[in-house]
Amino acid sequence: MEWSISFVVTSILLGAGLAMDAFSVSLANGLNEPCMKKHRMCLIAGVFAFFQALMPLLGWLCVHTIAQTFTAFQKLIPWIALVLLCYIGGKMLWDGIRNRQEECGAGAVTLSALLVQGVATSIDALSVGFTIADYGWLMALCCALIIAAVTFGICLGGLLIGRKFGTKLAGKASILGGVILILIGLEIFITGVL
Repeated sequence: MEWSISFVVTSILLGAGLAMDAFSVSLANGLNEPCMKKHRMCLIAGVFAFFQALMPLLGWLCVHTIAQTFTAFQKLIPWIALVLLCYIGGKMLWDGIRNRQEECGAGAVTLSALLVQGVATSIDALSVGFTIADYGWLMALCCALIIAAVTFGICLGGLLIGRKFGTKLAGKASILGGVILILIGLEIFITGVL
């Protein structure tokens, strides 16, 4: 593929498609932490954007180096996403049921949980490496950066929406956020297995 408007549009569309799981998790995070500050929102969106850019690059690298191993690993992707998101969602759900959070901040996602969310929502983006396999390394990098920018914007939107409704739902937001994460894990699993 050559540099063109088509390349940019395709990269934007890839970014939008890949960011949907991260958007949903951002929505759950916003629900769970309704008093989230802007710098924290940028951190969360940045983590999702980083992983959404990293995974296609790793997939591209695998295609150009160890394609056979990656093909075998691809069957595990839905299982990994299911386990990670169900674990985090289950913990949020449990905390919400036990009312272990205060109105603002006590239910905040930790950095380790955020990193797990970033991996879980972007692991399916590894397969995008196959779709961009004919790109040179610079085009693959540019595509990944466009995907990251789109993901960042979409996740900020999810956080803002979640935060707005989180203040209205107060104590039940953690329960709703946990259920959303579990459902996302199940959706990734079902679509990945079928």
